[in-house]
Amino acid sequence: FSPVGKMFRAVVRLSTSGVRSLARIRPCYSAPLASRCYSHAKVETDEEFDARWVTYFSKPDIDAWELKKGMNTLIGYDLVPEAKILDSALRACRRLNDLASAIRILEAVKDKSGPHKDIYPYLIQELQPTLIELGISTPEDLGMDKL
Repeated sequence: FSPVGKMFRAVVRLSTSGVRSLARIRPCYSAPLASRCYSHAKVETDEEFDARWVTYFSKPDIDAWELKKGMNTLIGYDLVPEAKILDSALRACRRLNDLASAIRILEAVKDKSGPHKDIYPYLIQELQPTLIELGISTPEDLGMDKL
């Protein structure tokens, strides 16, 4: 066989049978050799996490893309954002004069609260002074919850 033929056979063999073995998840330990799978990265505390996101949304030169990217990333986490993070995100919406994004943020928080019906009203209560100051209506004030 030519070198090209050998390479082609190797690629075909890898693509048909080898991909499954490459995709298998291997345990981080084996019976005879017990190794530990700990991360050596510094663990971020809740306060540091909150401060990082407040700082992100408090940037005076934040643009609409950064706002949306930040909210998508934040909502992607397995948590409901704290009121102080949402406060800074809503203030960023006001700086950008983007009422639609502010309402979407509130809708996303309500959706993220899921079956825990007490979280969203608590956050709205905590954010009420900010909402009044910035002139932002909640989705419920706009009748969007009845659609």
